[in-house]
Amino acid sequence: MSGSPPRSSVPPDRSHVRTEHRNERTMNLHELSVAQCVEVMQREDRAVFDAMERARPALVAFIEAVEPGFARGGRLIYIGAGTSGRLGVLDASETPPTFQVPPDRIIGIIAGGEAALRKSSEGLEDDPHGAEPALAALRLTRDDAVLGIAAGGTTPYVLGAVEFARRGDGASGGATTGLLTCSAMDRPSSVDHLIVIETGPEVLTGSTRLKAGTATKLALNTISTTLMIRSGRVYENLMVDLRATNDKLRDRAARIVMTLTSLDRAAALALIDAADGAVKTAVVMQRRNVDRAAAEQLLAQCEGRLDRALA
Repeated sequence: MSGSPPRSSVPPDRSHVRTEHRNERTMNLHELSVAQCVEVMQREDRAVFDAMERARPALVAFIEAVEPGFARGGRLIYIGAGTSGRLGVLDASETPPTFQVPPDRIIGIIAGGEAALRKSSEGLEDDPHGAEPALAALRLTRDDAVLGIAAGGTTPYVLGAVEFARRGDGASGGATTGLLTCSAMDRPSSVDHLIVIETGPEVLTGSTRLKAGTATKLALNTISTTLMIRSGRVYENLMVDLRATNDKLRDRAARIVMTLTSLDRAAALALIDAADGAVKTAVVMQRRNVDRAAAEQLLAQCEGRLDRALA
């Protein structure tokens, strides 16, 4: 079952949702100068960081629950509509070039599909079954995790997707489920991990692309980057899994190799070319004094972890 459900004449009352409340500190927006608009938005944005700190235990619990399955080859799937969906797709699309993780390991699903990234498809968020075809095609397992993203915590598309993911197909069992929201709520029975980043009423009433959107981006950054660190795609604080495929990345790769091998820039670039653009391979070649094939074999034996390959 998919597509937009028939519209009822009376929509659900969301007046209890904090992200829909009026902000008492911004009642005079229409009177403000440019400088005052910027000042008030920056002042309100400070609340995001306090809210992130309060949500830290929930973020830790979710990542710790996801990590074992992800290490076994499971996937992290983001589900959202509107701004929430776009932020999930953005985070998923940024992990392959940064960490060389295959694009099917962190996946973003948005109501309305790819077209919704550029053109509003918010009407589709009312269908609680809308994400089922995309999730069914993924054939979820217990090693997978599905994180629903909904600023107000009420989006039927997201809640239905999480329920479907938790239920599973009856054979492999359900995925680990989470819900990321910016408004306090009771944990739905289908949600294993509720992450509430309570950012309060927006500067512009109901415009959750503002504080809620910022908090959501920060949370997704934290989740995906922590998983990449824990899965060995980072050494010290360097993105050693990058592959030098353009001038900017070749420059960054050269600086990383120089840092970890003490080679000069010309030698580092030559080594990167000999390693087919792979930074970790280049570092192992130099530090262990082996050729490319031996370096790749050693990294494979060490599950891709540079620290182990250099030990």
